Amino acid sequence: MTEGVQRRQAEAGKRYDVLHINCPARNVVDHVTSRWGIWVLISLRSNDLRFYELRESIQGISEKMLAQTLRALVQDGLVWREVEPTTPPQVTYGLTEFGRDIGEPLTELFDRITRQLPPYSAG
Repeated sequence: MTEGVQRRQAEAGKRYDVLHINCPARNVVDHVTSRWGIWVLISLRSNDLRFYELRESIQGISEKMLAQTLRALVQDGLVWREVEPTTPPQVTYGLTEFGRDIGEPLTELFDRITRQLPPYSAG
């Protein structure tokens, strides 16, 4: 597994200026906070999932958007991808250490929001 751009820079002891348009960490922030990125990270917080399990867990996401989101999160080092050489190939995704670290405050944010909302009724 490769670590994302954020990890490499942190090891060098330098800080990113995420407010600068050319900052590479800005792309990671954009991917995490994208429409689907946050839901992928939250969905993977407790289990590694296959592509279709992940798609079923996130209502409203298309295969195309899930594939694009996963590709970006894998490239950023937040999510790992494992392909089993079967026919058809089975692809499993999970959070890297970096992804778990980023996903923790997102999960806390999600939990805080849902605690403040009125009780949910499915009717």
